[in-house]
Parts: sequence; structure tokens; C-alpha cells
Amino acid sequence: MRWLIRSFLALLLLVVFGGVALFMLPTERIARVATDKFTQITGRTLTIEGAIRPSVWPTLGVKTGPVTVSNAAWSDAGPMVQATALDIGIDMAALTDGQVRITGIRAENPRILLERARDGRENWVFGGPGNGTASPGMAGEGTPFSLDLAEISGGSFRFVDHGAGRDIALTSVSGTARIPSFTGAAAFDLTASMNGQEARIVAQLSDFKSFLEGRLIGLDLQINAGAAQVAFDGRGGWNPMALEGNLTADLADLAAITRLGGAARPNVPQGLGAGSVSVAGKVTVTQKASLHLRGGSLGLDGNRLQVEADLTTDGPRPRLSAQVTAGALSLVGLSGGQGGGAAGGAQAASWPTQAIDVSALGVMDVALALTAQSIDLGLAKLGTTRAMLTIDRARAVFDLRQIAAYQGTVTGQFVVNGRGGLSVGGDLAMSGLAMQPLLRDLGGYERLVGTGDMSVKFLGVGNSLDAIMKSLSGSGNLRFGKGEILGLDIAGMLRTLDASYVGAGQKTIFDAITASFTMEKGVLRNDDLAFKAPYVTATGAGRVGIGARVLDYRLRPTALAAVDGTGGVMVPLLITGPWAAPKFRLDLEGIAKERLQDEAKKLEERARAEAKAAEARARAQLEQKAQEELGIVRQEGESLEDAAKRRAQEALDAEAGKLLNRLLGGGN
Repeated sequence: MRWLIRSFLALLLLVVFGGVALFMLPTERIARVATDKFTQITGRTLTIEGAIRPSVWPTLGVKTGPVTVSNAAWSDAGPMVQATALDIGIDMAALTDGQVRITGIRAENPRILLERARDGRENWVFGGPGNGTASPGMAGEGTPFSLDLAEISGGSFRFVDHGAGRDIALTSVSGTARIPSFTGAAAFDLTASMNGQEARIVAQLSDFKSFLEGRLIGLDLQINAGAAQVAFDGRGGWNPMALEGNLTADLADLAAITRLGGAARPNVPQGLGAGSVSVAGKVTVTQKASLHLRGGSLGLDGNRLQVEADLTTDGPRPRLSAQVTAGALSLVGLSGGQGGGAAGGAQAASWPTQAIDVSALGVMDVALALTAQSIDLGLAKLGTTRAMLTIDRARAVFDLRQIAAYQGTVTGQFVVNGRGGLSVGGDLAMSGLAMQPLLRDLGGYERLVGTGDMSVKFLGVGNSLDAIMKSLSGSGNLRFGKGEILGLDIAGMLRTLDASYVGAGQKTIFDAITASFTMEKGVLRNDDLAFKAPYVTATGAGRVGIGARVLDYRLRPTALAAVDGTGGVMVPLLITGPWAAPKFRLDLEGIAKERLQDEAKKLEERARAEAKAAEARARAQLEQKAQEELGIVRQEGESLEDAAKRRAQEALDAEAGKLLNRLLGGGN
């Protein structure tokens, strides 16, 4: 910055003094003297085209035609400075006292190009011929000056850093500058266009000399782009770059801000800055391009948050670490702007199909600790919340440490993964939840009254709520205590075999419901439901089409009694059809099939018994005949076959004894 100001001042003084000293000489001679001296001091070529028109009274000054200052020898991007015309005035009275007071400068269509080479050389560092250092004779080296008014119209500014691959361009630059004292305050008011977006910058510097040297000075800065406004009041410096002070920003026109940076406006969900963003607090910017906010307040649409934050930019993506405290938060935009009780409720034919854009998750990495009085997620509403949000490469993990919801508590993790599409998943444990408001918000279902515990692991993939619901997979279990099912009397249906116990005023009072379930491709399956009520106990099995929003369930009583305790017929109840209008009917056909199966089983068992009895009778007859004809008598625990073998062995032994006796000379 010092080199730029010194070189510019050298150009002004040379042109003015050359023009006045050679007032009577031809303009070509005036231009040649001025340009030769500038080249001697700076090592750059100054070209002044056309006539130089000097003035002596009341203001010492000159007007020039087109002016060009050559670039560094290593650059091939063209001149460093160009202007269609310069109009310069200097106070003669101050000059006689040894002071340089510039009464006015007007530059028409100035073009300034600043470059940094890959090896770090900078084209704004002037000197004698090629040495890159300040020449002892350079005007402005140690020379204080003041400037009443400088005006720029139709200008442009471009900065190119070849090593970092950075190219910043400002066009349509117009404005004014006032430097009443070289060691005092200075004021700048500029408008410019960057990446097609116009912006205005108004700055007040407390010490111009210290600013040139890059030191921290008092700084009052205001930036306006479209409807967005940013104001800073504190201290700032550029060598190294640093800021420290109070910031207020109203970024209602977020598109204008992002255009300044050359980026498209992010499609931020409602509640996270879709309509308005405001920031206030003490800000510190370090030379490493990190930003720190203390005592900050952040407004995102209707949400208001207190923030302590640190933003670093030295990684592959910006990283935000923050502690956030909020009152009531509305984040319905995360679910596509719909709650379960709205277009996605039980009366709808399908889930919302509009795309859920989570591209904002890839803007930066985040580690955020959140405490909120309540959070409305659209699909569900949470009470007092303590959670940790971590975003890493477009994958957001909500670690739910303490969530009050629906008169109960929720713990676990919820994940939104925006890497190459959208998926959501979780591992949640819910305890003591009031089921009627929960199911009303999730799916517009209001018939179940009571409290329950539930645990669920789930995963859904898709770019809309409809696609996610149709892809759900996972497992879980639930347990309800005493409660009611409104709109139908299950016990009455089963007791009277009448499926008309449906409608307003009807209800089923139950003591407990337990079940486990699995989910695959948006279909929930259950085969172990246990239902206990004052007049009926039952089991249940079937499926719930979460994606298609349909029911196909069978509830079978296992014990049934009339109100007077005299008993009843156990007929299963079928619940089928869409959520919006389920159908209830008694499964008489099913019970008939079951009875036929029971009768067939009884007949089969009877046939087996009769066959066994016939076999026993035949065996008894055989034993009787063997005893009568062969003299075989079974001993206790002995089979007929064993008895026959024993009897044969006894006969054989007897005959052998007789034979042995005859051989030994015995009788007979």
C-alpha cells in the first residue's frame, strides 16, 4: 500500500511541477520531462498522450490527456495504470510553506492492475531501474501530504495472485476520497461492481499514515450490496490483515452477498436463512483468515440465537465451531416445509414429493453445541433440547443428549447424509411419549391415546419425503401402558360379531400393548403384538405400508368375555385399506378355515387313536393264542417276543437235559 501511494504521489507531483515550471514550453517538452523523471525515479515508463494544460492561479495544477504507467517487466498482462484523463490541483500557498496540499484530483476511467507473481514479486513495488526498492529521490518517500478531494469515475481495479490462483476484479468504480491530514483521519466513499453485483463501501480511517504502514487503526466501515448491509466499528490493519471490533450485519439479500464472492446463492432451508440473516457481536479477524465471534446474536428468518463461534478457513472447507443458545426454533424447512399433520397427514394420499435440498450441508464443516427451549422440525416437535451437531463433508449427525418431547424424553442419534444424494437414519430411544400428539405430527393420526416407550433403528434414502418413507428399513419395539383407541370399539366388534362399532363416540380402552417390528422397503412388519384390554386379550400380526400409507393387519382374540362375563366367540378382526379411511371387518372366513383345520386335526388324532387301539387288541389276541397253544406266559415287563424266546430256550434246555441224562446211563 505504501508503494502504491508513493508512486501515485510521485506521478502527481511530477506532472504538476513539470507542467508549471515549463509553462511556456511546448506540451511535448512538458510531457517528456515529466515522463523521463518518473522513469528515473520508479523504473517504469510513464506515457502522457495529448496536451498538458497547466494552471498557476489560484490553483497550481494541470490537466492531461490519456496517461499510462507500464507494468513490471515480468508481467505480460498490459499496463499497470491507465486513465483517460487526470485533473490535478495543488495549493500554492501551502507549497510555499513546504507543505504538499492537493486540492483536488479527478481521474477519468482509471484502470489499475495489481499482480503478485508465483515467486512472490509484486508489481506495485517500484524503485530505480529494476532494483525493486524505493529510490531516494522518489516523491512521497517520507513526504506528508493532504488531499481535499479525489474523485474517480468509470474506473476498474483488478488483483491477480498467480501463486494462489486468485483473480479479483472490480468494475464501474466511482467515488471520492478525502485526506485532510496525513497523520489524521481520512474518508472514502466508493461504489463498484464485483461479479456483476454492485456494492458501496464507506470507510473512516482514524490515522492515514498508520494505515499506509499497515498498522491497526480506528476503522468505521459500512458495506451495502443490494438490500444487504454490513457495518463495522473498531480497529483494522492490512499488514498483516486483521480486524477487531463490533459488527452488525443485515444479510436479507443473501444472493447479493454470495454474488460478490462469485458463488451462487445457496438454497438454504426455511429457518436457516432462506429469507433473512442478521448478525451482531464482537468480531475478530486474524492474519490466518480466521473469524471469531463473541457475544454474538444471530437471526435466521424468525429464529433468534445467541452465539459464540470460531470460523477457520485453512482447511479444504471452512470449519465452524460454535456454542448456540436459542429460544423456540422453527426448522420445518428441513422436512421440505411440511409437517405430518399437513399435506403429509393421514388424510393425504401420499407423502410430499417436493425435493429436499440439503446442498447447504456441503458449504462448511461444523461442530455445534445447541441448547434450545423448543425445536419444530415439521415432522416432529421437541421441547427443551441439548444436542451436538457435527457436519463433516455434507454429513450431519445430531447427537441428542437431552430432548424433551411429547411429555417424554428422546435420546440417540439422527443423521442427515447429503453426500451424493440424501439419506436419513437414526438410532433413537423414546420414553414416556404421549402418542396422540406424536402420531398427529408424524402422520396426522390421532386415534391412539396414551403414553409409550419405543426404540427404533432406521435408514431411508431419497431426495423427497415420499422417497425416504418408501425406502425405510430397520427394526424396533414398542410398549404402551393404559390408554385408548378412539373411533372403534374392538371388544364390541369381537363380542357381538358386528364390525359397525366404528365412528365418533366409539373407543377401545386397553391396559397394555407390546410389539416388535422390522422395516424393509418402506413396509413395517409385526407378528408378536400383544393386546390386553378389560374385556379382551388378543395377538396381532400384519404389515403397515409406511411408504404407501396402507394397513393390512389381523387382530386375533385369545380370551374374550362379555360385559357380564358370560364369554363370547373369538373371531379375528381385519384392519385394511389406506390410513385415511381404514376398513374393519370380522374375519369369519378365516375363523371358518381355522375351525376346519381344527376339525381335521381332531379327526386325524381320532384315527390315530383308533388305529392304536386296534393294534393293541390284535396284540392282546395274539398273546392269548400264544399262551393257550404254546404255553407262553409273559412275565412283568416282558414283551411277547421275549416271552416266546424265553419259552423256547426253556424247552431247549429241558430237551438237552434229557439227552445228557440218557448218555450218562440215566433212565428214559
